[in-house]
Amino acid sequence: MKPNLTRPLVVFDLEATGLDIATTHIIQISYIKIHLDGTEEAGNEFINPGMPIPPMISELTSITDEMVKDKPTFKELAPMLAEKFKGCDFAGYNSNNYDIPLLCEEFLRAGINFDFSKVRLIDVCSIFKNMERRNLAAAYKFYCGRKMEDDFQAHLADQDTAATWAVLQGQLDMYNPETQEEPEKHMANDMDEILKVGSTKFKPVDFAGRMVYNEQGEKLINFGKYKGQKAKDVLARDRGYYSWVMQGDFTLNTKMEFQKIMAEI
Repeated sequence: MKPNLTRPLVVFDLEATGLDIATTHIIQISYIKIHLDGTEEAGNEFINPGMPIPPMISELTSITDEMVKDKPTFKELAPMLAEKFKGCDFAGYNSNNYDIPLLCEEFLRAGINFDFSKVRLIDVCSIFKNMERRNLAAAYKFYCGRKMEDDFQAHLADQDTAATWAVLQGQLDMYNPETQEEPEKHMANDMDEILKVGSTKFKPVDFAGRMVYNEQGEKLINFGKYKGQKAKDVLARDRGYYSWVMQGDFTLNTKMEFQKIMAEI
């Protein structure tokens, strides 16, 4: 079952040089853009990260320095991608914890402040964990009835993207209220409902999760000595803390959110 879309949906996956969002660079982005009429538009780009790919990453993804040396940088691709993704919702596997934050960071490095706040960020992994608690390979077997290794090569963005898209459709079939006998596992074919099922308890302010919203919509520090305290109160009484954040090894997105709060004080 395909989702009932109110905006085009971009299902995507990234491969990158590491896990630290502040220092990591994308080496492959693959996406399937599903238009409102149901047509699907696939894209797959290898990207020159401007740095050597760590051997462990090459071993994991099979993407080498030789493969990307003549490819465009993310900055060169950013205007095209921003236009392609404009006005779309996003879906990925564990994407709200890694792929979306990294994509946002790469856009900011390229001088593009792509606004993710106005779109739905569907994390298939969160839906799966909240419903069944497994990994992507198990999700594919569970929802699609086949072993992932029989259909796809693991750790390639285009392969994982196709598997993620198949899993999302399988989830809509399995949790269809008309056929699912367990009420607690109902998920309506509605993008807001899908987003709700896949959401976490605390909504992050920044993609790195250094700040989160409480139930009253207030921004709380989510790390270190001020964890759990209102960010506005902390910055009002400790200006040195703000300077420490702005000079520290935090993502550009995190720093931008701290700047917004400071501008209100």
